[in-house]
Amino acid sequence: MRNRKARLTAFAGAFALVTGLGVPAYAQTATPSAATPSLAAPSLAAPSLVASAADAGAPAVYGRAAYLMDARSGAALFGKAADTRMPIASLTKTMTAYVVLQSAKPTDMVEIAPQDARYAEEGGGTTADLRPGDRLPVGELLYALMLPSGADAAHALARTYGPGVPGFVDKMNATARSLGMNDTRYVNADGLPTPAGDGWSTARDQAVLAAQALQVPLIEGVAGTRYHEVAATEEHGAYGWRNTNRLLAEPGVIGLKTGFTRAAGYSLAFAGERDGHRLVGVILGESVSSRRFDTAQSLLTWAPTRTAA
Repeated sequence: MRNRKARLTAFAGAFALVTGLGVPAYAQTATPSAATPSLAAPSLAAPSLVASAADAGAPAVYGRAAYLMDARSGAALFGKAADTRMPIASLTKTMTAYVVLQSAKPTDMVEIAPQDARYAEEGGGTTADLRPGDRLPVGELLYALMLPSGADAAHALARTYGPGVPGFVDKMNATARSLGMNDTRYVNADGLPTPAGDGWSTARDQAVLAAQALQVPLIEGVAGTRYHEVAATEEHGAYGWRNTNRLLAEPGVIGLKTGFTRAAGYSLAFAGERDGHRLVGVILGESVSSRRFDTAQSLLTWAPTRTAA
């Protein structure tokens, strides 16, 4: 467990959400949803409210790390190894979506290149089955990125808006720093392992990102969609993508992203509305896929008793 200085640094990162640093250009020009709140500055007294896995009444969390926060107040509600650096697999794609919308509009067109499809197939990543030569709007590619967790979509977006994947990864890391995510390092746009090693982050840093990303109406809408169809046009063929997030079947759940690699285990970034609170959480390093969804639901059910304390 890190010392108090590290905790204050993490809370400073959450405070950066209030300043507007790193807010996507699309988010600034869009009309915010009435249900989309602004984050308030977190109280420095919040650490005293943090429950741990050992606290009586707190849900059992079997993943290697977890963190739960109230997105409106910034108060931390639950923590387990929340500042431990570890691989995060496809949770990486939340940052990809967020960075893309700093410069792209949903109507901008991206052409799928052969290397985009090849990257997903050869890398063993999940794919949205994008077809080379198709030209799709950024808004549709975000569904391909977030629902089936398409590594091909991540590669196409990074290649286009880097420009080039290395340039895009630099933007991801710069954005992480601007949000105070000082325990995060991205090495690609999709979270797949690389010969040079995996990227890494923490449960706390990913919760900070999730809270910020969900303030972008398009990301919130995409993350909360269970199934999305794209009709064929002269520019592209038809597609249908199903969300891998089983938690969306529960009332009040907003999203956000699933992930898995052998090194990372099963991960989940999630959010939900409970008793007037927007709750955002992250589970990392779970060994049983289904259990991450059960654990997230337990945390969302338990959290109002903590926020009312």
